[in-house]
Amino acid sequence: MYFEFKIQHLIMLKLECNTRKPRIKTMSPTQNYQTHVRWYPLVHFVITPLLFINLVWQIIQLEQEKSLDRAESLLLAFTLLLMSLAARIQALRAQDRVIRLEEKLRYKQVLSPEVAVQAANMRVGQIIALRFAPDEELPGLIHRVLNGELEKGKDIKLAIKNWRGDHLRV
Repeated sequence: MYFEFKIQHLIMLKLECNTRKPRIKTMSPTQNYQTHVRWYPLVHFVITPLLFINLVWQIIQLEQEKSLDRAESLLLAFTLLLMSLAARIQALRAQDRVIRLEEKLRYKQVLSPEVAVQAANMRVGQIIALRFAPDEELPGLIHRVLNGELEKGKDIKLAIKNWRGDHLRV
């Protein structure tokens, strides 16, 4: 009887969990400057905090007991945190290369050949920011970037009126 109650209770909790909307939004379906950031819950809210907590814990342990083993554990905790950050940075750099290639192909389709060549030589950060611009806004924004009116990625993103969402980001 007791176990039946527990099983029914667990089934109800499972059903309740499946019908709830997720609390952490990874990315908005319609994007603009305020909503374009992507949060990857496993990395941003689980792995990185746990690695940081472990690092702090190892520092405390070393303070309480100064030994070679504790120092080694601290070094390992620090190395794990650095590995996690390095993996994230490498994934973002690979993504930047793909975006740059996609945008250069897009420039050839949307822009005149002369402007496409000039646009392909812009800084990577500018090219990455322009990926959110729809084809209709792209020539005007590129003209403003090439004239020095828009320098930083943030300025370019803020100048975009109708965002073209990027839902496949790392």
